[in-house]
Amino acid sequence: MDDARNIPPARLALGGWDELGAHAQAVRTAVFVVEQAVPPELELDEHDAVSIHAVAYDGAGRPIGTGRLLPDGHVGRMAVRRETRGRGVGSRILLALAGRARELGYPLLALNAQTHAVGFYERHGFVAEGPEFLDAGIPHRLMTLPLAG
Repeated sequence: MDDARNIPPARLALGGWDELGAHAQAVRTAVFVVEQAVPPELELDEHDAVSIHAVAYDGAGRPIGTGRLLPDGHVGRMAVRRETRGRGVGSRILLALAGRARELGYPLLALNAQTHAVGFYERHGFVAEGPEFLDAGIPHRLMTLPLAG
């Protein structure tokens, strides 16, 4: 995984949907609905209410990235605004969610990565498993990261 010193300073908050949902939704709408044309009714789901959310903020307090950790150890809805990609925001979110999963004793993290992002997750230790599949019309791969041991 990336060394935390390589990740630029940005405020990162972890919390529930009641606390962070509006900011997480703003990022997810910009990335998934507007940029990737995912239907809005597919973007929000029943897992939001029971997940731990991470939201990264820029120096002006604007939400620029998000992700969530589901109770079953899946990471999902990772999204970073286009203008802030490539600056370590996604890494910081992923590291925070993985850290929380370790604190909670999860033995494994899993996620469904858009195929263009497989390399990003591989750099963080995730391994692709199984064939490519479509989710919301976008090619994905299942990836896992053992946390125990």
